[in-house]
Amino acid sequence: MATQDDNLLKKVISHAKEYGFVFPSSEIYDGLSAVYDYGQNGVELKNNIKEYWWKFMTQTQENIVGLDSAIFMHPTIWKASGHVDAFNDPMVDNKDSKKRYRADVLVEDAIGKLEDKIEKEVEKAAKRFGETFDANMFKSTNGRVVEYQKKIDEANMRLKNAMTNGNMDEMRQLIVDLEVADPISGTRNWTEVRQFNLMFSTEMGSVAEDTNKIYLRPETAQGIFVNFLNVQKTGRMKIPFGIAQIGKAFRNEIVARQFIFRMREFEQMEMQFFVKPGEEMQWYEFWKAKRMKWHQTLGLGSENYRYHDHLNLAHYANAACDIQFNFPMGFKELEGIHSRTDFDLKSHEKFSGKKLQYFDSETNQNYVPYVVETSVGLDRMFLSVLSSAYKEEKLAAAEGKEEGNERVVLTIPPALAPNKVAILPLMKKDGLPEKALAILNDFKHDFRCYYEDKDTIGRRYRRMDAIGTPFCVTVDHQTLQDDTVTVRDRDTMKQERISIQNLKSQIQDAVSMANLLKKI
Repeated sequence: MATQDDNLLKKVISHAKEYGFVFPSSEIYDGLSAVYDYGQNGVELKNNIKEYWWKFMTQTQENIVGLDSAIFMHPTIWKASGHVDAFNDPMVDNKDSKKRYRADVLVEDAIGKLEDKIEKEVEKAAKRFGETFDANMFKSTNGRVVEYQKKIDEANMRLKNAMTNGNMDEMRQLIVDLEVADPISGTRNWTEVRQFNLMFSTEMGSVAEDTNKIYLRPETAQGIFVNFLNVQKTGRMKIPFGIAQIGKAFRNEIVARQFIFRMREFEQMEMQFFVKPGEEMQWYEFWKAKRMKWHQTLGLGSENYRYHDHLNLAHYANAACDIQFNFPMGFKELEGIHSRTDFDLKSHEKFSGKKLQYFDSETNQNYVPYVVETSVGLDRMFLSVLSSAYKEEKLAAAEGKEEGNERVVLTIPPALAPNKVAILPLMKKDGLPEKALAILNDFKHDFRCYYEDKDTIGRRYRRMDAIGTPFCVTVDHQTLQDDTVTVRDRDTMKQERISIQNLKSQIQDAVSMANLLKKI
């Protein structure tokens, strides 16, 4: 069961700024709410996450190809997709704290608290009854648990109906009935619930009279759908096949908070998989399992992931679930897997007047394919890696000799680490910097290296720990005699003497993206 750790999130935010991972955007002008810039280490980590996703999708899957569609698109696309009419969030304000919240999230959080109460009852009973305990039997017979479950089922059904019908009065009543209190003021003094459209609009055209209202895309998926036939025909693609894309999307989030978890400008890694109608559910299950394996292969802890099925389906979906991650804020959505049916392609056919159909040569039939989507937020992926990697460690006496009795280390998966190896001359004299730079120049074409010759070696080790560098290579006077160096492992802090001749292959093996992909 996840617990919220606001303190950890604050530490991660502070660390991310201090060590060049994430900066508040426009900071010298007091910043811009919910917009962030990625620093020198952040951009490397971000690019490595992209590479891990891109290579998995387009290189290890023989039937998926890539695309990079434009951010600006014809405005009718967003009418066809339903975003102009239906891309709204239900918002509610607390009159005392003056804070605004998404009404559906407040309800979901209240339901989550009821689910937590059930888990606590089960845990208590399990301790009481020991090995003979039957959790399912307990849940179905214990009066308190049955009552909690009844409340959960009723609230879920009311939420689904309110969202489907756009009934904002019922949404507010649900908040009242669940006795939802504002987390800041602690009061239940709520305004009416209202709908807000999340798309940013702008004008295209050089003269004011000729302007045409267009939108910054709120998702990358539509660029894939409108290029479906272009890619299929030029790539001679046969169904089932997928189109993958990484790109920026923009949403005018009324409630944007929790660092880079929810931003107004963010990056998505999406893949639309086109399948024969009737086969979408087996592919939906296939991609659910495949994407979970991709996440868990990073080694951030299998217990930190879980599936969450959607009860309130989007207008285009017939099945949907999230892969949730245990962030410092608790379990939250990291990736969505959706069975989008043929809604998008059929809608674009209707609005464009052009056929978007696939000709199946085996059955001699034309049909509009169904689509299974996988969509992961790159910024959320970044936060999942950074927050799970952040560790504060007390050190044993021997380890403390390096520099102090504690350290902050980022145990970033080596293949994703911004720098793979630090080359450190023990002293800035006696030819040691020259030898270290010679090693750097040999290594830099194979992986990203970091060179530093200032400060004591212990302090330099600590800095490398803090930015997540997996290996530190120290060049000392013995190196000049026998061509060996000391290699220090970030996670264990153990050091071993290795020949320079064998060094590159050993590091390459440990930080290889290919080796990581082979495990999936």
